[in-house]
Amino acid sequence: MRKPTRDGVLAAAAKIADILPETPLLSFERDGRTLWCKAESLQPMGAFKLRGAWHRLTDLNDAERAAGVVAFSSGNHAQGVAWSAKRLGIPSAIVMPADAPRKKLENTKALGAEVVLHDRLTEDRAAIGAKLAEERGSTLVPSFDDAWVIEGQGSAGIEAMAQMARIAGGGPDKIVIPCGGGGLSAGIALACPDARIVVAEPEGWDDMCRSLEAGEIVPVGPNPPHTACDALQTMRVSPLTFEVLHGRGAAGVAVSEAEVAAAMRFAFDTLRLVIEPGGAAALAAVLAGKVEVTDRTLIILSGGNVDSAQFAETLAG
Repeated sequence: MRKPTRDGVLAAAAKIADILPETPLLSFERDGRTLWCKAESLQPMGAFKLRGAWHRLTDLNDAERAAGVVAFSSGNHAQGVAWSAKRLGIPSAIVMPADAPRKKLENTKALGAEVVLHDRLTEDRAAIGAKLAEERGSTLVPSFDDAWVIEGQGSAGIEAMAQMARIAGGGPDKIVIPCGGGGLSAGIALACPDARIVVAEPEGWDDMCRSLEAGEIVPVGPNPPHTACDALQTMRVSPLTFEVLHGRGAAGVAVSEAEVAAAMRFAFDTLRLVIEPGGAAALAAVLAGKVEVTDRTLIILSGGNVDSAQFAETLAG
């Protein structure tokens, strides 16, 4: 299996720079320190996921493009693949949970992808996606267990390093990142080799945190609790992402539903941003005091695709 590299991250960053402007780097003051936020929620499809999708799909040959791609996702990777496939003229089919946020389902369909629904609790989305890809002769594009996808996500770190060097007196020395399967975290770990990496996950779904502590992959246990962080509901992390993060000595923290909701309200009130629950996990960890920060701490706000009714309810407390 091909493994992700920093050279691959740099190549992906160059590709992204050719088609999209940098996402903003925003700051706020907290306990006498200036903290920095990378607003990946302001990507064209509302999340960082198009980075990995674009890097993967642009490396397909003509025959592979003609045969199309298949992905499985709760929504943001779905939209990233659909956005990239539409721009490149590649047929796409996405396996999505039937209980995915309506906004993510509608946006994926609007981008021209075929959506195949599954039951998150009783069906294996990876198995469904693999079977569909095999039947159609399509390329399977996993949401995190793929070297190209990891490298593409890491391009956010390359951008942020350059932005902070210009306006913060140097690149980040600590980066706090929402984590589901670990593709974004592993990619940024490769992109920013001098920064301390901290991943943030919902309570009960903190398998990367527990895996890093144990030194081996530990899956989510049976009957995990409900979480609003649909983008971070991964039952087992990838060996590819775990290897990168464990090798870098990354740490992990878990955040509660109340802490995530408070972070969403803070982002709206202070940064004027709409952030989805999963996209607010890293900010939640910082605001809750679960991560010791510096003046060059970078927080990734990874997505903003949240249903309006859910967001309004969160703002209302």
